[in-house]
Amino acid sequence: MNPQTQLATKKPLKSLLAASSGNLVEWYDFYTYAFLAPYFAKEFTHTNDPTLALISAFLVFMLGFFMRPLGSLFFGKLGDKKGRKTSMVYSIILMALGSFLLALLPTKEIVGEWAFLFLLLARLLQGFSVGGEYGVVATYLSELGKNGKKGFYGSFQYVTLVGGQLLAIFSLFIVENIYTHEQISTFAWRYLFALGGILALLSLFLRNIMEETMDSQTIFKTTIKEKTQRGSLKELLNHKKALMIVFGLTMGGSLCFYTFTVYLKIFLTNSSSFSPKESSFIMLLALSYFILLQPLCGMLADKIKRTQMLMVFAIAGLIVTPIVFYGIKHASGVYEALFYEMLALSAMSFYTCIAGVIKAELFPEHVRALGVGLAYAIANALFGGSASYIALQFKQHGFEWGFVGYVMFSIIIFMVMVIIFPKKTYLE
Repeated sequence: MNPQTQLATKKPLKSLLAASSGNLVEWYDFYTYAFLAPYFAKEFTHTNDPTLALISAFLVFMLGFFMRPLGSLFFGKLGDKKGRKTSMVYSIILMALGSFLLALLPTKEIVGEWAFLFLLLARLLQGFSVGGEYGVVATYLSELGKNGKKGFYGSFQYVTLVGGQLLAIFSLFIVENIYTHEQISTFAWRYLFALGGILALLSLFLRNIMEETMDSQTIFKTTIKEKTQRGSLKELLNHKKALMIVFGLTMGGSLCFYTFTVYLKIFLTNSSSFSPKESSFIMLLALSYFILLQPLCGMLADKIKRTQMLMVFAIAGLIVTPIVFYGIKHASGVYEALFYEMLALSAMSFYTCIAGVIKAELFPEHVRALGVGLAYAIANALFGGSASYIALQFKQHGFEWGFVGYVMFSIIIFMVMVIIFPKKTYLE
């Protein structure tokens, strides 16, 4: 093997930072939409009802998630056939394009009904891009994490994912303290999308100089027959149980993740008594705490069984979910609400720190990026990206607590998947 092809594992920190930088930017762009939606929603819809405007905006957010399976199929096959690096470079280019399009979108006052369609098209492009990100980055980081450090290395997927959220909420917090609510709704929201596009171009440079993992390098030395199996849907279908487990784990894990990190920000202002600035401040502190937990929980996962970590999340999630919603609903101050948010994220960390690794280890390397990405993307579209939309629908129909039951049911499915998780995996 050419010495240069081994750099990803000989210099794991460099490779880790290169992969993670793009992951952070991709998720910054994606979550900027979620956090800015309450400001710009009425600029693209013909309603003055704030809840209905939010429902329309998060319908677009949800539809963006339904592009993820297509993105995962495209980028997963590309990552398994041509290399993880190639796939990650192309996905970040598309994300930059989507961000610049969002920054330049005309509103309904300029193009009427077409404004909503243009918003949807930009989000679909971003959804396609992010669809390729999760599976390929999870695969790349899991292949870096040799010598009993898979949990630690794998945790950086959510370090950067949450870092993207943190950067998005921090940027919004700054904008909220410079501009008035009306100014943000009118024009200042565009600045954050433009910033995302610029950051994506910077990340593109880092990804261009990153190296492939040694597992990925087997792409270039396999036989013709083996090459036809790489990234093959037919070959992937030989791993139906693995696909089912990834789907089930993602159903519960992603629904909880988007509930606790995206919807609760809306819940703080739309169902509780906090202002947009206060909700941004709460989420800023909570996500800072959350990001610090990831490598710590990742190191813990290298000491104990990963399935034990998942079961801790499942049991804790069932207990804390109703407590968190009730506590925030009736919180009398910012720090009381922050406590409940941190409680939710503490439970969440037992899943997020190893979410990518436990899925990647279920597949052999020649269909790993495709298997992880596709099963994750379908479940994430159905249950993760739809979380805020479904929660708002429950609220609109006067049954807000029904959403809490929905989240808890998904955690029970997650628990079943942990119970049937195989003892022997491909990354032992």
